[in-house]
Amino acid sequence: MDELFIIVVRGIGIGAVYSLVAVSFNVVYQSSGILNFAQGHMLILGGVFGSMFLPPDAGVLTWLALLMAAGLSVALLMAVQGYITLLPLKSSVEQHSWLITTLAVSVIISALILITKGPFALVVRDPFPPFRAFGVETPAAYAIAPIFAVAACLGLRWFHRYTLTGLAMSAISQDLEAAKAAGIRVRHLQIMSFAISGLVVGAGGFGAGAILSISPSSPINYVLNGFVAAVIGGIGSNAGALMGGPMVGVLSMWAAYNVGGEYQNAVSLALLVVILMARPQGLFGRVSARQV
Repeated sequence: MDELFIIVVRGIGIGAVYSLVAVSFNVVYQSSGILNFAQGHMLILGGVFGSMFLPPDAGVLTWLALLMAAGLSVALLMAVQGYITLLPLKSSVEQHSWLITTLAVSVIISALILITKGPFALVVRDPFPPFRAFGVETPAAYAIAPIFAVAACLGLRWFHRYTLTGLAMSAISQDLEAAKAAGIRVRHLQIMSFAISGLVVGAGGFGAGAILSISPSSPINYVLNGFVAAVIGGIGSNAGALMGGPMVGVLSMWAAYNVGGEYQNAVSLALLVVILMARPQGLFGRVSARQV
């Protein structure tokens, strides 16, 4: 029974990381219809930032300052990526060049990490003491990640409801052509959505760096599980992402403990198939009519 509790606690922690990736998927998708498959690599860049600059004896203020620096750095990089990705598109997803562009960014980031840091996993020191969960010491990052995920969802909810920029982004997600006709600067807001998603995963990768696998080959795992969490929750629903991530995390942790780590992704995909067979739009997704 103790093993089950440990699986749940750690599964929720790593699942919250998947939720952050899923939320960042949603932010970009809602404004442009693009699924940015570089999100996992941007998450890892936040972890790389922590391995490079976070001292072992960092205090809370130092940690918060570096957290903000990591988030803003990745946000700036994501804004540049968004500009390049959107440059050939006349409208949101009129062509599919965004698929090649986002995958190319993923390959480039992995190559740069391999060249500069080598093939081995990097270590991010956790400046906070571990907590005890059911008699077992657990790294503090397993508690920090869920806090980050909830804060990201609440912050985005407030932003989209109570700021003019957020309301304009919501208008884009509902009707792109009507938003253009109303004079909304669609392309600027789409690039801003890339930056916001970079802020989410950059800060999340830094804050949860101690429990991440940070290597050139690891981002694909976070892309896959983050995408699964987004689809299970319902593409575009941050509440769904917040629920879908822990579901994937707990199931993956259970698979690693009972049948071996090599089956984690297979189990996640099996969960995706089951959910989509029962509810194709995801747990929190909405059924929408499409004119044909």
